[in-house]
Amino acid sequence: MKNKSKPNNQLELFDLYSREDYSAAKPFLKWAGGKSQLITEIENVLPTKLRIEGKFTYIEPFVGSGAILFHLLRRYYHKIDNVIINDINSVLISIYIYLRDEPINLINELWKLKKNYYKYDSENDRKLFYLEQRNIYNSLKEISIKKAALMVFLNKTCFNGLYRVNSRNEFNVPFGQYKNPSIFDESVLLADSYLLKKVTILETDFEETLKYGKNNTLFYFDPPYKPISKTSSFKSYSTNDFNDEEQKRLKNFCDRLTKENMYFILSNSDVKNVNENDNFFDDLYSAYRINRVNATRSINSDSKQRGQISELLITNENHFKVW
Repeated sequence: MKNKSKPNNQLELFDLYSREDYSAAKPFLKWAGGKSQLITEIENVLPTKLRIEGKFTYIEPFVGSGAILFHLLRRYYHKIDNVIINDINSVLISIYIYLRDEPINLINELWKLKKNYYKYDSENDRKLFYLEQRNIYNSLKEISIKKAALMVFLNKTCFNGLYRVNSRNEFNVPFGQYKNPSIFDESVLLADSYLLKKVTILETDFEETLKYGKNNTLFYFDPPYKPISKTSSFKSYSTNDFNDEEQKRLKNFCDRLTKENMYFILSNSDVKNVNENDNFFDDLYSAYRINRVNATRSINSDSKQRGQISELLITNENHFKVW
């Protein structure tokens, strides 16, 4: 799957799709707070038995852009025998479903958007086209492959890959002012589609994923982060805030997993970046192993304030002597 340009015809596209090649698989969206840069750290806290023995089930209740999903599927494709992903963002979930089930149709929709976007040379004309597509996206109340493709397009051309909605659940992120944004890469989409063939895709509350767990199960949680600055609210993910009570509900869910002998890894913000006396997560997860890892993030809307901060990786492997 080395082809980076549009295939000459549909037969060539079908030929690419038919290959059992997933080496190019990676996230197909930009995502604020995405975990691509923390893959090594997350690998380091994977349960030991997962690395060396048998098959296992992988469950990701807040899938987002799927950085860890695609990494683990690439690396442990023959060890992971059951995969479940979930998210409350219905359009995001529809992209995963269309990409799994109708990748060629999704790619065709994306080509239309890419062609129309790049026919404009000036930044102002591209901005007007972006705003027009954003209005169309918000006007489409029903899930469709067109709306799914529009979300991919908006994600790649909006400011900083953010996903933000207002009180009317309308996407309202401004234009990103990128010179030549990569709207999509066919080789990535087709590789992702191949891997998604073995994935069960849900759109429900995170607690509903418990029923899919069994022996040798790993949950990876990447919930909406607890804000550590006023500007973090710019990243409102849905009309329902994941507030402190939700963070506590998630911790209680982790307790249930531990009691049922299932493993979890959880990512979250480190509130000590801005207040060293804030022990919210240290107290909440005091029974578990809390790892602080470095990440490059912005905790301020001013780009000059971006840099290295710590984030949390919390695990329960210390509760089990053996898997």
